Amino acid sequence: MLKLKHPQKTKLGWSLDERDPKFIENLMPVLGVLYNYYFRVQTSGWENLPEGKVFVVGSHNGGLASPDTSMMMYDWVRRFGAEKPLYGLMHPKVWEVVPPIAEMAMKAGAIMAHPKMAYAALHSGASVLVYPGGPEDVFRPHQMRDKIYFAERRGFIKLALRENVPIVPAISWGSHDTLIVLADVYEVMQQLHKWGMPWLFGVDPLVFPVYLGLPWGLAIGPLPNIPMPVPMYTRICPPIVFERYGREAASDRSYVNECYELVKSQMQQELDNLIKLASS
Repeated sequence: MLKLKHPQKTKLGWSLDERDPKFIENLMPVLGVLYNYYFRVQTSGWENLPEGKVFVVGSHNGGLASPDTSMMMYDWVRRFGAEKPLYGLMHPKVWEVVPPIAEMAMKAGAIMAHPKMAYAALHSGASVLVYPGGPEDVFRPHQMRDKIYFAERRGFIKLALRENVPIVPAISWGSHDTLIVLADVYEVMQQLHKWGMPWLFGVDPLVFPVYLGLPWGLAIGPLPNIPMPVPMYTRICPPIVFERYGREAASDRSYVNECYELVKSQMQQELDNLIKLASS
């Protein structure tokens, strides 16, 4: 199995062979209780998932706990089994700040959010899951909970074009109510850092939310949270296939922007429809 290393990174997240199907199977009963009784997930659209490897693109919700991610994984495994690999690209900050959690996530299929790892996973025949918005998305203010937000990142578009794989949108609603993000005060904290205040663990978190949630009540900063038991709705949407693919297409900035706006607008429409259905 392919292993990749980076001279300035630890080995965590830079290998495909840490995914452990047995570990995933052991998680399934716990995830099943959360799925059926705690979050009462309603899902749809799995018939839209095409055969073969796919590039699943999701909208991120719910703070560091991000329960829609684990619920999507539960749905994947109960349909296809733990042996069919799905690798999730996890933001480098998580690997830096909480290595023990990263190691556990690695057993469930998490890999470093880096193009080399995404290419390696796709070339192995596996599917890949990415949340382009990263920390800015998962901690976006509550007033933006109904919006698709990718923080203007377009790397996932370039990867799909270069690898000639369809983008399959995965949307969810409800998970962003498992905590209430009041604001992001990152700019203020960044200014304090410039004046000499060190970042916790020496890592720039990119976001600094103020939120209401368990177990803290009022929390300041990207702290871990316990999701509140809010009903969740998830949907796998029809694949998005672009007009042209290849290295030349991936290098065409104008075309990449067009593809980005297409994915964003189609996912927003799907999310709007899911919200209407869930609210009816």
